[in-house]
Amino acid sequence: MDEPKKSAQEFLQLINTSKRGKLKIYIGMSAGVGKTYRMLQEAHVLLQNGIDVKIGYIETHNRKETHNLLHGLPVIPRRKLFYKGKELEELDVPAIIVLRPEIVIVDELAHTNIEGSKNKKRWQDVMEILDAGINVISAVNIQHIESLNEEVKAVTGIEVTERIPDTILSAADEVVNIDLTADELISRLKDGKIYDQSKVQSALNNFFKNENILQLRELALKEVASQVTRKVETEIVTGKVLKKERFLACISSNEITAKNVIRKTARLANYYNSQWFLLYVQTSRESPDRIALNKQRHLINNFRLATELGADIIKIQSKNVAMTIMEQCEERKITTVCIGKPHIDIWRIILATDTFNSLLKRLSKQNVDLVILS
Repeated sequence: MDEPKKSAQEFLQLINTSKRGKLKIYIGMSAGVGKTYRMLQEAHVLLQNGIDVKIGYIETHNRKETHNLLHGLPVIPRRKLFYKGKELEELDVPAIIVLRPEIVIVDELAHTNIEGSKNKKRWQDVMEILDAGINVISAVNIQHIESLNEEVKAVTGIEVTERIPDTILSAADEVVNIDLTADELISRLKDGKIYDQSKVQSALNNFFKNENILQLRELALKEVASQVTRKVETEIVTGKVLKKERFLACISSNEITAKNVIRKTARLANYYNSQWFLLYVQTSRESPDRIALNKQRHLINNFRLATELGADIIKIQSKNVAMTIMEQCEERKITTVCIGKPHIDIWRIILATDTFNSLLKRLSKQNVDLVILS
């Protein structure tokens, strides 16, 4: 059985198991690997099998072989909006919900909607469609995953602004990696199958460098592997009682380090399919009247980021940071404490107290690991 047919049949089996819509996400290391092409192939297979599948939003980027696959597929017209004097098009969520197809194809999961739309992000549109009981097949590139933002920036030198929370991937019933070798991808680029020929050389000199592709490919493969591991752990009963990991990320009002700690702890929690918490201990020196307004805003944004990435937020006023960490570890049954590298404020506070050794001994006694995130 060829891949599109096998993939379509596996997704159909998932559909019948709950009233809420099922979500399938195709993930790739970059543009041009064939995510949209594969979704359209699957749509044809589903249609041939009598399934009511419709195209909600597809972006072909004028790629001829991809665009040709649209022929014969029912398309839900896009919603037209005027923004800054231009007519633009967006996914028409109300129309999809009224028509109620069994499956809808929605491309560009990380897309930011036009100002004035009901939802700010397309992934929020997709969640609304799923809540209506409609199944969705979508696609995203690895660089758009929130917790990988810093890693992708380090690899490519580019900060990706359109991102999806890791919780969206965790909520997916199926995550499929569309993989190509670096040579295959670069060959497609040179043949004009990804961008117009006028943009090829610039792409080769920047994002599509061989070393970038290899590292992004590794991130994509790891991500899908972790999703498979999560699925195995949650759906297959082995009879073994395994230690359940629970992570505690500790931050201060240092916004840059805090954001790094949040993203890396989220990655760890996602890998282990574990619950995690964000702890902010407000000492007297970090009371609202003592820290700048911009730091307060960054702190609120970091709480929001952690919530989007699946954390439970814990805010405590205390003079003793180390003791508060120990108390939270006991109360929440924490297995791993994550903090930033030594220059952050929380580390200096801990070092300045007499309870630092006590913290290490207590954590060791409780079999709690301490991870210092670089």
